[in-house]
Amino acid sequence: MIVVTGATGNVGAPLVAQLAAAGVPVTAVSRRAAPLPAGVRHVPADLTDAGGLRPALAGAEALFLLVAGDGAGIDPEAVLGAAKAAGVGRVVLLSSQGVRTRPGAASHAHLGAFEQALRHSGLAATVLRPGGFAANTYAWVPSIRERRLVAAPFPDVALPVIDPADIAACAAVALRGHHPGVYELTGPAPISPREQAAALGAALGERLSFVELTRAQAAAAMGAFMPPEVVTGTLDILGTPTRDEQAVSGDVARLLGRDPRPFAAWAADHAAAFR
Repeated sequence: MIVVTGATGNVGAPLVAQLAAAGVPVTAVSRRAAPLPAGVRHVPADLTDAGGLRPALAGAEALFLLVAGDGAGIDPEAVLGAAKAAGVGRVVLLSSQGVRTRPGAASHAHLGAFEQALRHSGLAATVLRPGGFAANTYAWVPSIRERRLVAAPFPDVALPVIDPADIAACAAVALRGHHPGVYELTGPAPISPREQAAALGAALGERLSFVELTRAQAAAAMGAFMPPEVVTGTLDILGTPTRDEQAVSGDVARLLGRDPRPFAAWAADHAAAFR
């Protein structure tokens, strides 16, 4: 049996669906219930309460760990200790590329702490470090629906964003087999916000307008739903990415035996959300 935390999110939901479709017994862990594939057990729990994870972890052979937000209130050693005590043998951690590329950034410190705790846990470990998510463009849904407009900073800075379903597929491979180590996950090519808007417009069959935001304007908008350190770290990557952050990794192909899906394919699959 495999336990998936964050089971209703952009990565967790497709991961649960992929595992269930393969006939793997799955326990989905999230704070709130949500529609799940037939046969999937749901356990309401929160990583801030490691003891509360025990009912979900009983009988599990592998655990997918997704640490939401800034990790406030979550003790990595307590969570991993609960997994080990339950007999879990394999952990797949969803981390971030920023742990390597920006080791001093407060925005990724909680994930760095989880990686360190996992290294010393004695558990078989796979660490997935994706870059930016294609699904981050869901932030544009209101303006696209209402005004056919995209407003974003750094319009021509390109990054190789990845389809969350590809992250889920990589996690499924690691959870079902033995793939220890660290894998950096990116899309197949860098793409800028302006190009993403054009791809979404093509998927919708319409031309979208684009307005460039200043960094301060973007920070104000993101601050409504992100902690300040996450806003700063995100904008640093979006505006002044390092060479490594703009590079395309081959790790998706190594895990899946195929190339990652381009942003245009993600846009076509999810166009209905923007209509």
